[in-house]
Amino acid sequence: MSLWSFIWKRRVLFFGVSLVILVVNHRGFGPLWWVGVAVGAVVLLAGWTVRRRQRPPQGQAPALVDVPVAGRWLALNGPGTKVPSHQTHSYAQTYAIDLTHHPADAPAPAFRWLWPLGRRPGQYPAFGSPILAPGAGVVVATVDGQRDHLSRTSLPGLVYLFLVEGIVRSLGQPRHLLGNHLILDLGEGVYAAFAHLRRGSIRVSAGDQVVAGQQLADCGNSGNSSEPHLHFQLMSGPDPELAHGLPFAWCYRDDDGVEHRGVPKNGDYFQPRWREFHAGAGERITAPLPVLPAPR
Repeated sequence: MSLWSFIWKRRVLFFGVSLVILVVNHRGFGPLWWVGVAVGAVVLLAGWTVRRRQRPPQGQAPALVDVPVAGRWLALNGPGTKVPSHQTHSYAQTYAIDLTHHPADAPAPAFRWLWPLGRRPGQYPAFGSPILAPGAGVVVATVDGQRDHLSRTSLPGLVYLFLVEGIVRSLGQPRHLLGNHLILDLGEGVYAAFAHLRRGSIRVSAGDQVVAGQQLADCGNSGNSSEPHLHFQLMSGPDPELAHGLPFAWCYRDDDGVEHRGVPKNGDYFQPRWREFHAGAGERITAPLPVLPAPR
């Protein structure tokens, strides 16, 4: 671990030191004040350096893995439309995708401009849906215990999410953003992350070996989440703060019955096609994905 990574992973501690120095300083812009400012500046520089290093190399071939859910889902914020899919490379989210569940016989509550401000997560079909292993692997880490909060599916709720809650959570540790989550080692340097899981639903522990299709947890609404959904991504290492994102591809069928091999675009409804339709999880393919612009 580099010095910059060491500082950034302990940013709460260093920011706290900076704040205490500034608060106890009573002599204006003296040496102590400048020490406090310098500590804060070093932490910000460390964050900028670490996140810049998370920009993945170009030309990576997508890893073919199984879709980690069953039934009919909607793709949002995915790499099939743009890269980086979540407008950032931080936390290895370059090729991440969000999925919400939309069975034909159970519509999800619609977005409301003002009221209700939020809804209980159990009102959404995604909440409690099984999250499945996209390939055989070993569980590296699990984080549980965070509550499933109300949805933010109203204008005031979204404003609160993006301008208050999201900013505050980003200053903390990965668990504050990812909520209840787990990391799965798929082998050959490929790690899968599953975020916003339901509290108390994780069925595996670190060190457990799992098989493709095995239920790992339930979909939830913990962490930085607007409504119950699964945040899924592949990474080059087990630590989202240090790894970079890896592209992936799925075998799936759209609402018209057309089969695809790649990543659904934002707004596409799809259902998974299972392992018998491809050679196996972790296979490298050459399906096209959006190309990252050259670094400046």
